[in-house]
Amino acid sequence: MQKIISYPLSFIVLMLILLTLVIFHPIQWVCLNVFGYQAHKKSVDYLNFFLLRIVHLLGTTFVFEGRESIPKGVPIIFVANHQSLYDIIAMIWFLREFHPKFVSKKELGKGVPSVSFNLRHGGSVLIDRKDPKQAIPAIKKLSEYIEKHNRAAVIFPEGTRSKDGKPKEFAQSGLKILCKYAPSAYVVPLSINHSWKLVKYGSFPYGLGNRLTFVVHEAIAVTDYSFGEIVEKTEAAIVKGIKI
Repeated sequence: MQKIISYPLSFIVLMLILLTLVIFHPIQWVCLNVFGYQAHKKSVDYLNFFLLRIVHLLGTTFVFEGRESIPKGVPIIFVANHQSLYDIIAMIWFLREFHPKFVSKKELGKGVPSVSFNLRHGGSVLIDRKDPKQAIPAIKKLSEYIEKHNRAAVIFPEGTRSKDGKPKEFAQSGLKILCKYAPSAYVVPLSINHSWKLVKYGSFPYGLGNRLTFVVHEAIAVTDYSFGEIVEKTEAAIVKGIKI
């Protein structure tokens, strides 16, 4: 019954999302090319603010816990489980003071208004998951970027989204490169819950009335632990915070 009810509301939400992406695409271009990075960053922040408000029409709420514990004035590596594209929208808005940049699949770098432009020009990196050799220099570049500017990288070590909320096996290579080339960074584990329920029927219609929670765990200084210890602590914190 919920699925049937969801169809008309999901159509309205989808149209509003597409309209917002189309409107903000030229806004981003003007902000970046006329006013520079900070203006472009603001335009991306507010793009995602409006996208969150649109998703509220589905009865969706977002709760972001523990932001006050995130170290400031240092590079940050956010490591999170991944359940839907709406993880990214929430993270861009709620973590906007940290300037989050994403390790994303190259397919998103073209064809999606606003999203593709931001991924190509906003500091994120696009990797070919079928070509690990290409990913290494791209992630290294991101590491050096956050180290230089005290900004944040976001990586989803599962590699793909979980369709039922259950965590997948974590890959270590991307995180290892980030830690190696951003030695002053702090790794911040982040558990995401119930985002998958928004897309439990697939891309359409949306799930209704979901409470999405994002839980920030204790930061881990890269210099204080071996990489093996960082991985163990990070994965344990994320998995412990996932509620099925």
